[in-house]
Amino acid sequence: MDVAHSLTPEDCLIAVMIAVSASDENIRTSELVTIEDIVNHLPVFAGYDMDRVKPVSQTVLDLFSVEDGLDALFGLIRENLPEKLNETAYALACDVAAADGTLREEELRLLEEIRYELDIDRLHAAAIERGARARHMVL
Repeated sequence: MDVAHSLTPEDCLIAVMIAVSASDENIRTSELVTIEDIVNHLPVFAGYDMDRVKPVSQTVLDLFSVEDGLDALFGLIRENLPEKLNETAYALACDVAAADGTLREEELRLLEEIRYELDIDRLHAAAIERGARARHMVL
């Protein structure tokens, strides 16, 4: 199966979450648990084949290892993700970034790039970010 050329909309959402998790070159358990919880509970993933997570993740990691790989990843996402799911992708990316309680510089840069590439309105992005912050608050 050539995952890179057959991404479903759900695969694109997975790819964005994996990209945020891998952006600082350290995929944390809390981020993986968050991704698994999201896939198991959100309606957009109803019927999604969990066996696709690994090859989609490997595609993201492979792209991260080559020059212009991030541009290629965004090209695949723009090509295969319906525009109506752009804000969903950004919200999921924010949730993964916030999962471990620390937003690292690499994650913040990638979130900014996702906002730009998916044409997320700045005001909408701020609301999405605030929601992620509220959901991941600790005592």
